[in-house]
Amino acid sequence: MDSRELAYFVAVAEERNFSRAAVRLGIAQPPLSRAIQRLERRLDLRLLDRSSRTVSLTHAGEVLLQEGRRALAALAAAERAVRDAGRVRERLRVVAKPGGDAGLLEPLLAQLADTIEVEVLICRIGEEKTLLRAGTADVALLRLPQHDLSGLATDELLTERELVVLPRTHRLATRASVRMADLIGETFPRWTTDSPGHGPVITDTGQVAELIALGRMIAVLPESVARDLGRDLVTIPVDGRATTLLAAWCEERRDRALAVFVRTAAEVAAVRSTARSTA
Repeated sequence: MDSRELAYFVAVAEERNFSRAAVRLGIAQPPLSRAIQRLERRLDLRLLDRSSRTVSLTHAGEVLLQEGRRALAALAAAERAVRDAGRVRERLRVVAKPGGDAGLLEPLLAQLADTIEVEVLICRIGEEKTLLRAGTADVALLRLPQHDLSGLATDELLTERELVVLPRTHRLATRASVRMADLIGETFPRWTTDSPGHGPVITDTGQVAELIALGRMIAVLPESVARDLGRDLVTIPVDGRATTLLAAWCEERRDRALAVFVRTAAEVAAVRSTARSTA
């Protein structure tokens, strides 16, 4: 049975009208009628009862409609499977801090889903460069400033202001903005065990909101991260403070998957920046 004739029959059977079926198929009505007649002759069965205005299905036509739909769906599925099998997706390992840049990663991964198979490696804060240099990860999302970017190539994705995150009972919670000088004497998180200061060591950004809410510390964070911490906290712009998000990778790497990731990350970041500036 010819698949094109079968598709023609299903269209006529579903529309119950040759004219509407012809429009749906994008062909003229005469060749559609001839195709149905050839199909009936080949099967030696009448599939349709025709009148001047309506088309109805015979019992054989009803059976063919059900089986034809299944057959056409199976053909379409087979074609998709073959095309997918011929499309080898490249793989890329991306390292990120837990929760740190989820606002960028989520739409980025969705956009890359059909192109690159991305594995996200969640690391402890400060481990990104180590994993890149060890070859455990292919690309990382980093925030400036960074003390040592030797051997790494970078691409700036976005720059955003920094906000101080405070508990609602904090002495500065009603301010419209603050300066870093206003925060002298406050307890800040330590992002690694060798960071200076006496604040709690943070290994997961999920800890930040809880410790701030308890009054154990405050934090200065990128706006996109600070806004996601929760409604029970106060966020205030810090005068003159901004942070830049980078994509970073070992400079000797030259491959298509990496180039696609960096380009798409820049596009997604640009959309986020535009949306934030117009909000």
